[in-house]
Amino acid sequence: MKVCVFSSSSNAIDPVYINEAIHLSQLIGHEKMTLINGGANVGLMETVLKEVVNAGGDTIGILPEKLNGHKLASKFAKKLIISKDMMDRKSIMREMADAFVALPGGFGTLEEILEVITLKQLDYHNKAVVFVNTNGFYDDLFNQFERSFEENFAKHSYRELYHIAANSEEAISYLKSYSPPVPVNKWYNVPQK
Repeated sequence: MKVCVFSSSSNAIDPVYINEAIHLSQLIGHEKMTLINGGANVGLMETVLKEVVNAGGDTIGILPEKLNGHKLASKFAKKLIISKDMMDRKSIMREMADAFVALPGGFGTLEEILEVITLKQLDYHNKAVVFVNTNGFYDDLFNQFERSFEENFAKHSYRELYHIAANSEEAISYLKSYSPPVPVNKWYNVPQK
């Protein structure tokens, strides 16, 4: 299984997030899964790459040409793919991955995981999507999701588009037992022509 992990590029985060990223990486390596990520040598991206390799797993990094020019390529990406730009990077990740996991992260991580949820909603894929909610990091985001459900901006059935895992063991267990849900028609009421 190829697992795409979205995560922070910050080197200034609390150790609780680093430790959970290490644990997830060790599980990915021990399960002989292949990691796909952004391929950079900073933040949790580098941590995950390094620890998957140390645990005996395979790694694929996908780094945009512009960032590669800033010497941000990780030496722990066993295979490094240089993409044209960020859009191309995400497209390659989505095509290659069998599943998606979001560790805590900033704007880039949010944009990436929300895009794969949106594409799943629109039936472009039916792959597993998991948030690892370390230290309650995503609680406010999930509250926003609930407001969207309650106010009919999103269907209640869309809770099945993603899984919230309290820790890495739960995330990996979910991936291993994942069964795709039946796609739901996105629209409440489509106007007739």
